[in-house]
Amino acid sequence: MLKLEYDKDQIAEVIDKIVRKTMNMDLTWDWPCGVAYYGVSEAYEKTGKEEYLTLLKDRVDELIDLGLPKVWTVNACAMGHCLITLYQATKEQKYYDILMSKVDYLKNDALRFGDHVLQHTVSPKNDFPEQAWADTLFMAAFLLLRVGVMNNDKELVEDALNQWYWHIKYLQDPDSGFYYHGYNNIDKSHMSAIYWGRANAWAAFTMAQVGGVLPECYLYPKYIDVAGSLNEQLAALKTVQTQNGLWRTVLDDPDSYEEVSASAGIAAAMLTRGNPLHSKYINKAIQGLLANVSKDGKVMNVSGGTAVMNDKEGYRGIPRDYIQGWGQGLTLAFFSTLLVSDSIEKDGAL
Repeated sequence: MLKLEYDKDQIAEVIDKIVRKTMNMDLTWDWPCGVAYYGVSEAYEKTGKEEYLTLLKDRVDELIDLGLPKVWTVNACAMGHCLITLYQATKEQKYYDILMSKVDYLKNDALRFGDHVLQHTVSPKNDFPEQAWADTLFMAAFLLLRVGVMNNDKELVEDALNQWYWHIKYLQDPDSGFYYHGYNNIDKSHMSAIYWGRANAWAAFTMAQVGGVLPECYLYPKYIDVAGSLNEQLAALKTVQTQNGLWRTVLDDPDSYEEVSASAGIAAAMLTRGNPLHSKYINKAIQGLLANVSKDGKVMNVSGGTAVMNDKEGYRGIPRDYIQGWGQGLTLAFFSTLLVSDSIEKDGAL
């Protein structure tokens, strides 16, 4: 069992500050909002505070009333995560209908390549032909899995696991265990071949969720790839944690800055995975993340939106001065899971 050191009252207070700051942001219907509101949903799920659900419901209802995007993208499907929480809590059909329209898009209209792999899309245009990005694992694969389990839809579950399977094959470096940011299937390259911190967080965080979400996960052969990939990745990631308990925006580059959204996602993956040997790394991360939450709940030192950059200098140059939805959301996911960490145990030999 994990041996963690934290003050539950302090963590609950920090969660409350981050939720309030997040709900004061002017986020609209796209992936920054999707990740942020996933974090708020996690805060509600883990604390049981109805106030968080009310804040979330009021804002999502407002966005629905103002009008939804006419065309979905892979990134915009991230909003489906909070719709799952809202539907399960309220049983209001409108949340389910919008959620399923995202699933229908992913099943039937989203661009794919190779063995039914989702191409990463950020707009209705074909911005990144036949490119796989680690971001897709949170925005789409994780959503397909959650809906597949909720609806007992084996086809969706298999599609979700297929996304992890091929993203593992395309993006994980078998020598280092780290994940590249992206893969170009046209020229069979990793483009700049950078181990971007947040890409590793998207991969680690989502893979760590699969065993807890999917009943009898061990009966799915492709889950064994997920578990094996995650174990190798986390073993590698612990070696590049900084003295401040964080991870850098380029994992293996000592000249790149410490980046908090990546750090929160990676630490949350370790926490969810539940390997007791990771306790000391999680404890360092707790302190590192707490030091990066302002008095009013802004998660600081979060890099801005990042394409697959041309080189390390490109990643180093992304600013980290502003509040970002993904920083709020991933940090909420970490601290919310920390509150229930007493119940986390490693899932056997996998």
